[in-house]
Formats: sequence, structure tokens, C-alpha cells
Amino acid sequence: MNDDPRVQELITLKTIAETLNQSNDLRLMLNIVLVKLLELTGLSAGWIFLVDDEMSYECVADHDLPHGLLYRDKQPMRCETCWCLDRYRSCKLQNAVNILTCKRLMNVKEYGWGDTAGFTHHATVPLYSGSRRFGVMNVASPGKVHFSGEELALLEAVAYQLGSAVERMRLYEAEQSRADQYARLGEFSRELGTAGSMEHSAAALPELAVSLIGSHFHWAFAALFERDGFEFVLKAVSVEGQLANRAARHLLPEDHWLFEAARGDRYVTATPEQAADLADHLELHGLQKKLSSAMAAPVRVVGADIQGILVVGHSASASHADGGVLGALAEHIAIVLESARMEENRREWTRLEERNRLARDLHDSVSQMLFSLSMTAKGVEGQLRGSHTEEALESVKDIQLLSQNAQREMRALIMQLRPTGLEAGLTSALLAYGKGLKLRVRTRATGSRELPRNVEEALWRIGQEALNNVFKHAGTSEACLVVQLDEDKAVLRISDAGRGIAKKQLIQTNRRSLGLTTMKERAEALGGSLAITSGYRKGTSIEVAIPIPMPVPAASAITGGD
Repeated sequence: MNDDPRVQELITLKTIAETLNQSNDLRLMLNIVLVKLLELTGLSAGWIFLVDDEMSYECVADHDLPHGLLYRDKQPMRCETCWCLDRYRSCKLQNAVNILTCKRLMNVKEYGWGDTAGFTHHATVPLYSGSRRFGVMNVASPGKVHFSGEELALLEAVAYQLGSAVERMRLYEAEQSRADQYARLGEFSRELGTAGSMEHSAAALPELAVSLIGSHFHWAFAALFERDGFEFVLKAVSVEGQLANRAARHLLPEDHWLFEAARGDRYVTATPEQAADLADHLELHGLQKKLSSAMAAPVRVVGADIQGILVVGHSASASHADGGVLGALAEHIAIVLESARMEENRREWTRLEERNRLARDLHDSVSQMLFSLSMTAKGVEGQLRGSHTEEALESVKDIQLLSQNAQREMRALIMQLRPTGLEAGLTSALLAYGKGLKLRVRTRATGSRELPRNVEEALWRIGQEALNNVFKHAGTSEACLVVQLDEDKAVLRISDAGRGIAKKQLIQTNRRSLGLTTMKERAEALGGSLAITSGYRKGTSIEVAIPIPMPVPAASAITGGD
């Protein structure tokens, strides 16, 4: 074996480099490297402290410690501080140095914790990677009180390798954590998006969103505040994955740190004191001491006013990846809330349009019949006074007929307001409706599947209007009803063999008929189409086709859950 010290140094550095590339487990790698280093340098014992940004330290690797340092599960390596860490924290430890005496070994002797096996001194080496600091490495041997310049230089070279490896592994862990976080974000987005499209009200979505955050992310708590005028009101909060009760109406004070998030476009990070203060404000008892930090992000659609604030608490230090995920969560919640509100507005407009249409129908049909009824009644009064008994009887018959027609029209309009009977299926409901109009309806149905509620209701409304047209205008009491359910669309066809409409008149009817216009609008609102075929004395056929959206898979099927 070559005894040249330079060769031995190169062998040591090469062996350490090869060892560093064998594992992505930080603790395992540091322990293996420490053993190799001690073996190659002839030293007996060593330990490595990693120090975080808050200057808290942890002994993550050690080898062949004397019995006294192993006292009570290595208590001397966990408690208090020491001169090498004090110098590290004060940025006075820049290079490998000789520590004359070790305070931890002195404590072992002072408190009688055990034997020190002749260890009194050690060398201390800072672990760096560029401008980033990670901790210190200590190595020692019994009776060794001084390390030469060559030994310290070798230890520094090894420490640089360790620092680079720690940096690489930290980056790897951060990327793994980021990938995991964004996978969870994808699952959250799919579930919230699915729920948002299933007619959940905007008022119910905050609790749903916070509940999903609690179940998908390992954060200490999550809370959502919604804007109410110039204030922000707590709408939902979850603690360790479970929704918490909101007994009080929690408002944010005007000087609260969360308003910084409300004024910006990205997330903000709180101090541990601010995080604990927020937990206290929300009455999340027991969390104050567990929180290390908190982050908040504005809930807003791009270019729009702020809708709320999403805030989460961490029991460990928050990372930049957490902030990116939080911002994406807030953006997605904003989109779903905005979509839910727009859908509610659309439904309200639809209800208003329906009321207006019914008002027009009442004016066009029932009001005209009632006016005719009123005028006929006045005529009967005059005829009775003039003793025109026969004419009066005929007028009374007209009054009866008009009143019956008015009642029928009113029932039809009430039926449109309240679509009962659909629980038996679209075909059965339209058949019953046709019978109510004294029509003989022949039916045929092909295909079997459950229709989305909006598609079924649209076909029901269109079918009602079509059967009404047969009753009023076709001059026949028979109609044919066909319901065809394909994989991608639903088709409804209603036809009669009545008087029909001439081609020129059909064009004018399509332009002027309020009923036909409404039927067409209903179909087109769902991406469908409506076609009318008719000819003089050749009957009329109305066909509507509406696409059926593909069913959304359940969340467990998407995410691979049980």
C-alpha cells in the first residue's frame, strides 16, 4: 500500500466521493461517510450536527462515541450548546479548527454521566456549499489534542464534499416534496372541480374546499376568509384534516398581518408569533405552541377584485414549494367560487326568462280567452234583457267552452312551472301530459340510460310545447312520440299527421312564434339543435337532439383510492 500522504488524501477523497453517490437518504449517507472517513484517517470517533435556519441543531450522524456521550439515549448530544456550535452560529467558524477542549465531554465528567474513553479534544469543520451553511462535523481520537494543518485541510476537503452532497439531497428532497405537493394539488383540483359542477351552491363551497385541503395536505390547519364589503369573515376552518366548528363570527382586525396578502398578488409568510396569534384569534386551542409558521394567499380571479384569503399553518418550517402550492390552491378556489356564482346568476336569469315567457303565454292565451269570456257574458246579459233566449243559450255554451279552454291553458302553464311526473321517466311523463290534452299519443323509446337533470328537463319542456302545438294547431287528436337515447346524445321527436304548414308560412312561423323560439333556445343552450319539418296537409315533425356529457369518474377512481 502506498504510504505517500498525498496519495492517501486522494484515496480518501475518492472513496468519500464514491460513497456520497450511493444513497439519496441523507442520514444514512452521512453515517456511512463518517465511518469511511474515520477508517481512512485512522481517527476513532466523530459526529455531525445539522443546523437549520432558526439555528436549532440535531445530531444526525455519529460513530463510536464514548460511553459518557451515550448517556440516556445520547442526551449530552441533544441538550444545551457547545463552543463549536456557538462559533458556528456567530459566523466565526469559517475553516476547520482545533477545539482545545470539548464542553460536552467536560459535562460528562462534571455530571458523572460515564467514561470519556480518553477523549478530551476534537477538530471542528463547518459544512458549506457555496454561501449556504448546513452544520458542523467533529472528529476525535483518545489522547489526540492537536490536528496538523494537513489533517485539517483534508477534513475541509471532505466537508466541502459533504456540504455539496447535503445541498444536492436537500434539493432532491425539495423536488420530491414539490412533486408530491403538486400531485395532491391535482387530486384536490379534480375533486373540487367535480363538486363545483354538481350544483353545489357558492355558500357551501368554502367548507368543501377547506375540507379537501385538510384531507389532501399535511398542514396543521387551513382557513378560508371571504370578503364581506370591507371586512373579511371566516367561512371555514379545518384542524389536522377535520372541519372545526365556527361558533363565532370571526372578523379580521384592520391591522392584521393577513391584510398584507389581501393587498398583494402572491403568498406571504408569517412569523411563528403571528401564526400562534392567528390560531388564538380563531380559537384553535392547543395549536399555538405547535405552529412554526403560517402562509396566506389572496383568493382572486386574475384581473378581478379579491374574493377572500386562504391561510394555512405549518408545524414545521414552510418551504417555497408550499407557497407555490398555496397560491395555486387559492387561484383554483377563486375560479370555482366564481363559476358557482356565475351559475347561480345564470339560473336566476333563466328563472326570470321563464317567468317572462309564462307571462307572455298568459297574455297571449288565457288573457285573451278571459277577455272573450267577459265580452260574451256581456252579450248574454243584453240578450236575456231582450228575451233572445235561444241566442243566450248558445252564448252560454260559448262561455262554458271558453272557460274550459282557459282552465286547460292554466293547468298547462302550471305544469310547466312544476315539472312533476319526471320521476317515472321522460317518455311516461310526456305520454301522461298528452293524455291530459285529450291526445292519443303513440310512443316508442330506444336506448336506456340516466339523463342529466338539465337535459331531461329541457326535453320535457320542449315536448310539452310540441304537444301543445299539436293540440292547438294540428287539427288532429293523434301524435307520435319517439325518445332515442344514444351514447352521446338524446333525441326527442314529436310528429302528427295534421294540417301542416306551407313552406312559406313555416318560414314566417319560425321567425314569429314565441313557442318555437323558446324551444330552439332551450336546445341550443345545452349545445343541441331543433329541426321542424312540415308541409301543407302533410303533418308536422319536430326533432330535438341534445348532446349528453360523458360522466365524470368518481374521485376514488381518478386518484386510485380504495
